[in-house]
Amino acid sequence: MSVQPAPWPEPDRRIAAAIAAKYRGRRARPLAVQIRDRLGEWLHDADFVAAFGVRGRPGWSPSRLALVTVLQRVENLTDRQAAEAARNRLDWQYLLGLPLDDPGFDHTVLAEFRTRVADAGLEHLVLDALLTRLAEAGLLSAGGKQRTDSTHVAAAVAALNRLELVGESIRAALEALAAAHPQWLAGRICVPDFADRYGSPMTGWRPPVSQAKRDALAIVYARDGYRLLEAVHDQHAPAWLAQIPAVDVLRQVLVQHYTRTVTSRGREVITRREKAPEGDGLPPGHIRIASPYDTDARWGVKREEFWLGYKLHVTETCDDAAPCGCRQPGGHTPAGRPGRTGDRHEAACPQLRPNLITHVATTDATVTDNRMTEPIHDALADMSLTPGRHYLDSGYLSAALVVSELARHGITLIARCWPTVPPRPAPARATPAPTSPSTTTRAP
Repeated sequence: MSVQPAPWPEPDRRIAAAIAAKYRGRRARPLAVQIRDRLGEWLHDADFVAAFGVRGRPGWSPSRLALVTVLQRVENLTDRQAAEAARNRLDWQYLLGLPLDDPGFDHTVLAEFRTRVADAGLEHLVLDALLTRLAEAGLLSAGGKQRTDSTHVAAAVAALNRLELVGESIRAALEALAAAHPQWLAGRICVPDFADRYGSPMTGWRPPVSQAKRDALAIVYARDGYRLLEAVHDQHAPAWLAQIPAVDVLRQVLVQHYTRTVTSRGREVITRREKAPEGDGLPPGHIRIASPYDTDARWGVKREEFWLGYKLHVTETCDDAAPCGCRQPGGHTPAGRPGRTGDRHEAACPQLRPNLITHVATTDATVTDNRMTEPIHDALADMSLTPGRHYLDSGYLSAALVVSELARHGITLIARCWPTVPPRPAPARATPAPTSPSTTTRAP
């Protein structure tokens, strides 16, 4: 598939006339229509060339697919629903500049588009282009107030304990090998035994109740995993089998959770790794695989939240509202008398500016907030959008960062909640029992 960069055509006249007839007067126009009317063409096909080839059949416009993806997220639509909306809805066709009889695209195009954009490292392109357009319109500038906070993002995989993780990693490797070379797999493993243990997902069965049985099953899983890896790396096995990603994930999981030694008598000893100092120690959380299907997901904790997945850092403007002198409902008169608040004034008043997202960053769940303070400021500086005052949770701050960021970018860091950990109350002392009925003891 190739890209043939071309500007967006103007909205179809029949569609534009229908939109004008449907949304007359004060009736609010749909988001897609407002984007086209207020921003025009702010994305370009040429920006996505790195994600597509220069030869082959011309594909659908990537800049239009990017906008479809944005609207899809706003309205929480599936790929199939988003493709139908681009084919049937007038407001989407108005935004994309499509003719009334445009046949649209197959819903599988959206998944391929997202994969290509992510592989090419262009996931920030849409936001950066939007920020550039807003800065040109005077809605964004450096030196104001911004704030940053993080939230957890749960991975789209099942949360597995250590026992389930090893079993599911073996099952994933078996599934991949069965799809890649079923004849080889059937000739190297005992199919009935493996099918009995790994025929269904680990989340679909109940593990043994007793700890001793769970420990024994963990060793059985380890032996099966090592035997499978030995068969894959055997000199008579096809060399490309070892390159299957699920096989390498199994190898890493076994290394992270087991130790395997051979005694002087040739006896194999497999033991589970346990936390130090009682055991051999487990790998640190930022490198420990938590799912064979999403090897980047990690276990994280923030305050009372404990989740498997990622952490999202969002930065937005938070400037004070400028004094409003218009007399529309919801504004302020020149004398300073407040009027009635209303959405119509906020949408029409040219002096009111919404809070705008200026930067987003996704990390694994183990990355602490203070490790993202400098990268966020560097990214804002590259776009000439550094704030004068930056409001953050105390997790983003340290004394060194307060000094260094003021010197590097002229940014004053302000904690929104301080201190991070409230002082612990003094432990209560037990009140001694009275020695006699006539004696009373007061609590200290």
